[in-house]
Amino acid sequence: MRSRNVLIVSALTATLLGGLWLKPKQPRAEALVTAPVVTAPVTLPAQATQPKTRDGRQYPLVPADTTELATLLADVEKALRDPATPADALPDLGHQQQVIYRVLSTDQSRAQEVINGLPPRWRNVAERHLAARREFVRMSRGRGPSMLPAWRIIQPESAEKLLSHYRKAEAATGIEWEVLAAVNLVETGMGRIDGVSVANAQGPMQFLPTTWAEPGIGAGNIRDHHDAIQAAARYLVRRGGLQDIRRGLWGYNNSDYYGRAVLLYASLMREDPAAYTGLYHWEIHFNAAAGDLWLPVGYNQPQRISVQEFLQTNPASRSPNR
Repeated sequence: MRSRNVLIVSALTATLLGGLWLKPKQPRAEALVTAPVVTAPVTLPAQATQPKTRDGRQYPLVPADTTELATLLADVEKALRDPATPADALPDLGHQQQVIYRVLSTDQSRAQEVINGLPPRWRNVAERHLAARREFVRMSRGRGPSMLPAWRIIQPESAEKLLSHYRKAEAATGIEWEVLAAVNLVETGMGRIDGVSVANAQGPMQFLPTTWAEPGIGAGNIRDHHDAIQAAARYLVRRGGLQDIRRGLWGYNNSDYYGRAVLLYASLMREDPAAYTGLYHWEIHFNAAAGDLWLPVGYNQPQRISVQEFLQTNPASRSPNR
């Protein structure tokens, strides 16, 4: 039986999806060409004593003060959508956005204070991010594992190239590009995870070889971004996604939690395609017994490794946020 909190979260998720995704689709408006609005650079919180990864990056800090946090989150959301933001600032901005929502998703009272402190433009955006993250929290019940997976974390294809793959698949099948991007995000961080799941799923869209081999689904290389994205669109069509995308996603992963989370992320991009920029720059995190660990690009473990052993040589992966 679901707990009362789960029912409340489910009701909120259903309301958000009902209003933003499951209503009859309207024609997309053409994007207006406007001059970039130059905003002040966002100063992200940092501590000099905080450990760094090999490429000099740090685990994002989340301010304890909810007013300060709301201001930071609003500034990050704006900067991620601002065409004047330098490209080299986007990875840290996207990671900051991601970690804020991961931290708030497990503290509902604090999250509500932050939402109340946001400008109206960002409140519903934050609510959808948090609702999506909570769906995944509910999927992984119990204490996190003490072993890290045998993965390799790599740099994905460029945001522009991935977007061209999603749009090509939409044109060929009718499955919306935002759904494909959201599936790619939650399956492998848009291709950052190069590894095989415990169920033997492979590639950036995590196909079982048996599914890939079905006539009319897989073509080319299961580990190639372009080929896997096209195959995912064909598979969603086969599972009824054109009639009901929720049914198609159930075929992809037999979990209502999964489907709701994917559609929430997709709704953010459907409403504002610029939301894709932040999601593209999200990093790989692993909810372990020792807390929320960051597995940066360069993580390369051919065999499973204990969390404690990994952290001895990679202290920058441990969350500084409480």
